[in-house]
Amino acid sequence: MPRHRPVEQYMNRYPVVVEPTTTLPDAHYLMRKHGVRRLPVVAQGKLVGIVTLTDVLHAEPSEAAALKAWERDYLLGKTQVRQIMAVPARTVPAQATMAAAARLMLEHKIGGLPVVDADGTLVGILTESDVFRAFAGEWNEDEPPG
Repeated sequence: MPRHRPVEQYMNRYPVVVEPTTTLPDAHYLMRKHGVRRLPVVAQGKLVGIVTLTDVLHAEPSEAAALKAWERDYLLGKTQVRQIMAVPARTVPAQATMAAAARLMLEHKIGGLPVVDADGTLVGILTESDVFRAFAGEWNEDEPPG
């Protein structure tokens, strides 16, 4: 049963990460390129925050803003992830159960949790997709074939 298994069995061990000084356009590009909606923010190997696609989109000036295109691009190029990231990021240890991680995500209405070791070093990320995959696999095992 996945609910009793540790997070480390389902997490992505190689998340796409950024540094606090990464610019918003670069973070947005990485999200599009890798098809992810959240990026753990790491400094010297330690998790220092998390930035989501929603954070990035809300930080961008709207098209209705009274800015010329070059002014908008200039401002975005100067804005760094550290200015908009969530600090501290909600995390989960690798040995936590899937049920505990899912409960934490539901309770705080978040779609992903950085997975850290006891020293705060990022070791992976668990997203709602990972949780769905784990539990969908359990249901498939319970269903009779055909």
